[in-house]
Amino acid sequence: MKLINERDIVEVISKDKWMMDVIELAAKLELPDWWICAGFIRAKVWDELHGFSEKTILPDVDVIYFDSKHLDEQNEKIYEKTLYTLDPTIPWSVKNQARMHSLNKVAPYTSSLDGMSKFPETATAIGITLDEAGELRLCAPYGVEDLIMMKIRPTPSFEKSQIYRDRVIQKKWSSTWEKVTVE
Repeated sequence: MKLINERDIVEVISKDKWMMDVIELAAKLELPDWWICAGFIRAKVWDELHGFSEKTILPDVDVIYFDSKHLDEQNEKIYEKTLYTLDPTIPWSVKNQARMHSLNKVAPYTSSLDGMSKFPETATAIGITLDEAGELRLCAPYGVEDLIMMKIRPTPSFEKSQIYRDRVIQKKWSSTWEKVTVE
């Protein structure tokens, strides 16, 4: 399938049983303003665009949420443990975006979308959730063009950041997906 827009990405995810199972497991936590983001979607799109028949192994499945009333990191660990109990084969990572600004030494985030917009790369700043009607909803603060064009470039928060440059080197995306280009 040729991916050209957000609808195409949602469709390809909706047809992937494993991804849908992961999304439905995360939904069971009933977290406020929750999303599965970053590599979970990026890897699927790039695998699809490269015609891979096997899913690329993910180092983690990032679940984010926003809860300004419960900022203790221990809550995130409890959610990870709950998810791990539901499916121990998935490398869960759960982060409350209401506290992540302190780790990143920036102004407080106002929502998960705001936190997502502060991810290092535009192609990684993407999330998916199930809305109240049980429908998949995609969020891409910088659109999906870079993701679909397989272009890695920094978000405005990381334009002159060594963190961005270090991530590009450490992640080695183009060694897994040869069509990926790095700005």
